[in-house]
Amino acid sequence: MLPDRAGPLRIVLIDDHALLREVVCATLNVEPDMVVVGVAAGGAAGSAHCETEQPDVVLLDGNIPDESVTETVHTIRSASPNARILIVSMPDDPALVRQLLDCGVRGYLNKSASRNDLVSSIRAVCADDIRIVLHISVEALTHIATTASCQDKLTRREMEILTLVSKAMSNRQISRRLTIAEGTVKRHLGTIFTKLGARSRLEAVNKAVSIGLIARAG
Repeated sequence: MLPDRAGPLRIVLIDDHALLREVVCATLNVEPDMVVVGVAAGGAAGSAHCETEQPDVVLLDGNIPDESVTETVHTIRSASPNARILIVSMPDDPALVRQLLDCGVRGYLNKSASRNDLVSSIRAVCADDIRIVLHISVEALTHIATTASCQDKLTRREMEILTLVSKAMSNRQISRRLTIAEGTVKRHLGTIFTKLGARSRLEAVNKAVSIGLIARAG
């Protein structure tokens, strides 16, 4: 944990399963350097605990029914800016993991993780201000790395054009929307195809959607 910290790590747990809450609380409260200071079944109550308790760590279930985990993360970060948020969830969907990391969470643990994994992850994210913990499948981790690589390769303008292409807009419509020449749109598309290894507009969009680079148009 941080060297200037005194006392146990203060933890808020947010999960809609009562039994899991009881098990996690029992697991963490026996650790000499941890104490659960708030427990909630949903994001609103959990965020209220965070505002009151200002915890060091928030364990947040990523699959609470009828709640957006990303919105809950933003609410928690507003209520308790210094809290380190660890998502504990059953699926490790690569696009969601990447989105949550972009929102500022400090870790993502699949619920198949062991008690030792959970405890060590809490300590790890409190050891410094930059560490991130991922307990996910190799496939998901590879997918996330691929997405990050593509995001680094595509410029902001290319991302704008690719997003508009996904909405079935023609080159002429895109040029008017972005106030650029139609020929410029074509050149950008050629570059996008090369970077994504695509041979057509549809293939480029499908590849970008599959790695979570853009959302599929509704």
